[in-house]
Amino acid sequence: MGCASALALARRGAGVVLLEAEPELGLGASGTNSGIVHTGFDSVPGELETELILRSAELRPPVFEALGLPLLRCGAVLHGAPPELHENAGRNGVETRMVNGSLEVPGESVTDPVRYTVALANAAERLGAELRTSFAVAAIGGGELESAGGERVRARVIVNCAGLRADEVARLAGDDSFGIYPRKGEFLVFDPPSGEILERILLPLPTKRTKGVLVFPTLDGKVVAGPTAVDGEDKTDWSVRPQAREEILPKAIQMWPPLEGATQVAAYAGLRPAGRDGLNYLIARSSACESLVNVAAIRSTGLTASLGIAERVAQIVLGPGEERPLAPASPPEPAGPWWRRTAEYRAA
Repeated sequence: MGCASALALARRGAGVVLLEAEPELGLGASGTNSGIVHTGFDSVPGELETELILRSAELRPPVFEALGLPLLRCGAVLHGAPPELHENAGRNGVETRMVNGSLEVPGESVTDPVRYTVALANAAERLGAELRTSFAVAAIGGGELESAGGERVRARVIVNCAGLRADEVARLAGDDSFGIYPRKGEFLVFDPPSGEILERILLPLPTKRTKGVLVFPTLDGKVVAGPTAVDGEDKTDWSVRPQAREEILPKAIQMWPPLEGATQVAAYAGLRPAGRDGLNYLIARSSACESLVNVAAIRSTGLTASLGIAERVAQIVLGPGEERPLAPASPPEPAGPWWRRTAEYRAA
């Protein structure tokens, strides 16, 4: 959301400094998700999350084309789906089909979340934005942000897209109106057995709390199963629990039997920034600090809704306005598979 918002603001001519706490982009929740671009077929009609998922679907094609980003348009299937899900998709304007008791969702896709995140930041930089890494905000006051290392940045408006730390950043500006806790999602990565190809995303029945364990293909030919949904308090615990495999694999094998003979090549965990007291999708100017715009509690659809979120941020900060076009660009070269990158960083 931070990189998308930086790009949206830069396209509108704002002077932007993008502050990243880690040494590189995409080492937090942005790089430890499924990479699935959801259609919103199962989202609650009328909610802000649903609105921004659907708006992002309209904004996405020209952005992906201009930035040369990969998108595997594989579609998804949910076996044993109730007709209500098909009806819900229709209310959201999402194409689905009921076939022999299964719900087919042709618009579901997969991308590389790290390349996407970095490409957004690179595009913002080409429009004049400045990126500063290893800048963990430690103090806010007098229109100035200060890092733990003593660096300072002046800003008329602060857009708080700090993910797991969004509540902490808000408190630095005098806003203690919300809290964030980590919801751990663990994933297992497999080499599919010889001759077996997973052609579509396999979905379970979603609940209000989680979309459940999925099985899905990656751009580089792997198969991923997960995630779990483990609520915790430690925002630094990116470990994969020993019991995660037994919680994920039986469900995944039931959905795609070839996994029983597959070789596991990696595991990783993401920490989704869940809002306390049911908070979901807080995107608004702070009532405690006029110069602060909070973008928080974007629990699990941040990648999917990021362009719509960024457009909303630009409207809050700048009001109505025209965007500069995106110049065509080559996508950033990945430094190894995204699903391995963050796990190795956290382990180190």
